[in-house]
Amino acid sequence: MAAPRVLLLTVPGLRSEDLGRMPALARLATAGACVPLAPCLPAVTCPVQATLTTGTSPAVHGVVANGLFERSTHHLEMWISPDGVHRAPRIWDRLKAARPELRTAAWFLLQSKHATADLVCLPAPKHNPDGSETMWCHTRPEGLYATLRESLGEFPLHAFWGPVAGIDSSRWIAASFLAAAAAAPPDLACVYLPHLDYAAQRSGPDSGPAHAACAELDAEIATLVDGFGALVPRDELVVLVAGEYRIRPVSHTLFPNRVLREAGHLTIGVEAGRERLDIAASRAWALADHQVSHIYVRDSRDRGLVAEISGLFRGRAGVGAVLSGDELVAAGMATTPIAGAESRCGDVVVISALDSWQAYPYWLDDALAPAFARTIDIHRKPGYDPLELHLDRSQLPKIVIPLDASLVKGSHGAIDPADPHETILVASRPGLVSGPLAMHEVAGVILDLFGVT
Repeated sequence: MAAPRVLLLTVPGLRSEDLGRMPALARLATAGACVPLAPCLPAVTCPVQATLTTGTSPAVHGVVANGLFERSTHHLEMWISPDGVHRAPRIWDRLKAARPELRTAAWFLLQSKHATADLVCLPAPKHNPDGSETMWCHTRPEGLYATLRESLGEFPLHAFWGPVAGIDSSRWIAASFLAAAAAAPPDLACVYLPHLDYAAQRSGPDSGPAHAACAELDAEIATLVDGFGALVPRDELVVLVAGEYRIRPVSHTLFPNRVLREAGHLTIGVEAGRERLDIAASRAWALADHQVSHIYVRDSRDRGLVAEISGLFRGRAGVGAVLSGDELVAAGMATTPIAGAESRCGDVVVISALDSWQAYPYWLDDALAPAFARTIDIHRKPGYDPLELHLDRSQLPKIVIPLDASLVKGSHGAIDPADPHETILVASRPGLVSGPLAMHEVAGVILDLFGVT
C-alpha cells in the first residue's frame, strides 16, 4: 500500500446524528468507517486538542483547561497560544523524530504557536502602541500569512469568535490551508474547523441555526477533502474527521465563584467603583470553563479546606460530580493526589450536571461588574464566557456583551458516565479504525499509518 497522506480535521460539536445533515461527511463514513469516540475530561477545546495531538491525558500533557494558572506567580492566562505549554511531544514532533523527511501541518490548532510542524497558522493580532490592533496570523514559514492575505484577504477574526462568529472563519481556514499546501503537500495535516461551536452554544445543538451550521460546514469539508485530494495521489489520501466533544442543551447556570464568595473564601477589591477578583489573596477561587471548574486553594496541603470546599458543591443544583485527591488522578487530570506548585489541575474540580453550565462571574450586583465583563475580552476574564457570542441589543450600535446567563443554550465539558463515547471519528479508509475509541488513541492510529511507534 502507498505511503499515506493524512488529513485530520478536528471539529467541535460533531455528533453521530449530524451525519444526516452532512452528506459529504456521510459519504466518507459510508466508504470507510464511523466509530464512537470518547473525549478526555474536561471535554473542552484546548485539553481535547492537546490529547488528540499528543496521544496522552491532560495529567500528562498538562493542558487541563482553556486557561492555565501558574500557582507560583498566581498568574492566570486564558487561551494562551504557545506550543511550549504542552508537556508531551505532539504528533508532528514524534513523526519528525522518527522520519525527518515527513512534512506536517498544524493549521489553526489552538496552542500551536511556534510548533515544529512545517506549515503552521493561527491568529496572532498585533497590538499597536496606540492601543489598536492589526489583524495578523502567526505562520511558519514566517512570511506565509502576508502571502495568503494577498490572495484571500485578511483572516476574518470577527467570524472566528464573538457575536457574529460564523462560517467565514472556517471557510478562510480551509482555503488558506489548500493554498499553503499546494506547492509541497504535507504528509500529515491537522486542520481545526470551528464552525459547529457557535450556533450550538448560542441557540442549542438541536436548533435550526445549529442544523444549518452542519450543512455549511459540510460544504467546506467537501471543498477541503476534494482540494487536498487533488494535490496528492488519491490512493494515498486518508481523511480522519474527529469530533472534539458533544454540545448539550443547558437550562441551568452554576456560579462557582459566587458560591466561594458567599462562603468567605474569595477576596474582592474595588477599582474605579468596579469589583475585581484578587486571585492571590483569595483562599480559593474558581476557573470556570464551560461545564467544568478548577478550584484552586491557596494552600493545597490544607486537606481540611479542600474537603470543606468540596462539600460546598456536593449535592448543589447543577452539579454532577465533585473531584479531589485520588479522584483527579483516576480521571486523568492530575498525576498526584496533592497538587504541588507544578500542577495545573485545580485542587477541587466541579463538573456540571449535563443540563447545566458554569459561569465565571464573582460579583453579586451587575452594577459592580468589571468593565471587561461587557466586552469581548478572552484574556482578562477568569474563565470562559459564552455570552461573548451574544449582543446586548438594547445597546446597539455599541458592541456590548450581555450579562444574562440564561441566553446560553448549549455547553460542553462534562461527559455522560453512562455513555462516554459521545462524539465520532470518521475515517475514509475501510478497516482503518474499529471502535469505540478514546481521544488519545487517535494519535496512535495516525502513527501506525506511518510505521512510527
